Amino acid sequence: MIAPVVDLTDAKQLIDRIGDRTARVAIVGLGYVGLPTAVAYADAGFTVVGVDTDPERCAAVTARRSYIEDVPASDVERARTDDRLTAVESLSAAGDLDIIDICVHTPLGSTREPDTSAIEAVGESLQSCQRPGQLILLTSTSYPGTTEEVLRPILERSGRVVGKDTFLAFAPERIDPANRTYTLRNTPKVVGGVDDLSTKVAHHALSTIVDVVIPVSDANTAEMVKVLENTFRMINIGFANEVAQICRRLGVDVWEVIASAATKPYGFMPFYPGPGVGGHCIPVDPSYLEWKMRNLEFRTRFIDLGNDVNRGMPDYVVQRATDVLNDVGRSVRGSRILLLGVSYKANIGDIRESPGIEVASRLLSRGALVDYVDPHVDSVSLDGGVTLRSVELTATDLQARELVVITTAHDSINWELVREHAALVLDTRGVRGQGRPGWHTL
Repeated sequence: MIAPVVDLTDAKQLIDRIGDRTARVAIVGLGYVGLPTAVAYADAGFTVVGVDTDPERCAAVTARRSYIEDVPASDVERARTDDRLTAVESLSAAGDLDIIDICVHTPLGSTREPDTSAIEAVGESLQSCQRPGQLILLTSTSYPGTTEEVLRPILERSGRVVGKDTFLAFAPERIDPANRTYTLRNTPKVVGGVDDLSTKVAHHALSTIVDVVIPVSDANTAEMVKVLENTFRMINIGFANEVAQICRRLGVDVWEVIASAATKPYGFMPFYPGPGVGGHCIPVDPSYLEWKMRNLEFRTRFIDLGNDVNRGMPDYVVQRATDVLNDVGRSVRGSRILLLGVSYKANIGDIRESPGIEVASRLLSRGALVDYVDPHVDSVSLDGGVTLRSVELTATDLQARELVVITTAHDSINWELVREHAALVLDTRGVRGQGRPGWHTL
């Protein structure tokens, strides 16, 4: 079969517009990934339109406010200069576009299958504003094959030929909330197009906001890179959680074991236990691959085991809390328990898939009286319509608690106050109690 002759005119014109910053960029989805990406393109000199169905997000951008902790208000203020960054609620209101970067949410369904409905909705919306010479980037994480099998057929329904007059690529996000060392700019970016020309065009676009762009063979490869990264972390965290349980039964300190093993300069990478895994990536992304391979009649045994261990950690923490209370002659029911931290990781307010919230729900279901302290999270909604609000951390309150459970180790929490005034502590994050008799670990 003879390959079709590709007219490079559209690609060259788009690359030229990227080079001289006359290309108009749309970022679809202004969440944890989309907003910093929009700011980055605006800082690079592009005219950027943020598209989000949430009117509050659009209003915040228009008012030069940030609603993402990792994006300072000053960054949004700067991006709004001369209207380089604007926000609208639909693609139809975004005007003529050269680059469309899709950063929408891709959750799991009720049976842990990938929900690509938001990606599909963006593809459908693009039907009315597609024209030759556009680059469409998919940043939203999903299973290998999503770009080719889900998005491409929708785009080609308009009559455009992907790889000829529309360029399509997958470039997974690598944003680590609260990481001040590795930012969007200095974290290498992987990109794979559905064809070589799409990869080339996408490489040019991404090189304006990222220092190092790594092209790979195709979109499927780039998608597999993303799920590999997070599956690697999930499995190793699951192993660390299992090691914590092993160490408890052996009577050794898991934190000392891991810290000492990490002194080996080769062949070991430290991962740490905790009350479970949270955020969008680690608890979710491996299940994309698990689902994909199940459809191909392949059992992902390591993924299954890692997921089982991690998803069981909130129950394990509650059981440990029960044991710790029992050891001093108390029951969970009626005990006043204070959780320290409910976001999924330290120093941010993101509560997506947070294991701390799962621990709170399970303790409440056992009759405990639960409060929490989290300087980053004002309130949380639990199952059954229960809402908890963050309380002030005081010596008096700590002394009045039957148990304090450390579920997120924020730097801003006064840990010396906890060490001095909490009589009984279950530490799931390695904060360390300096040998205090009432301080227990996983």
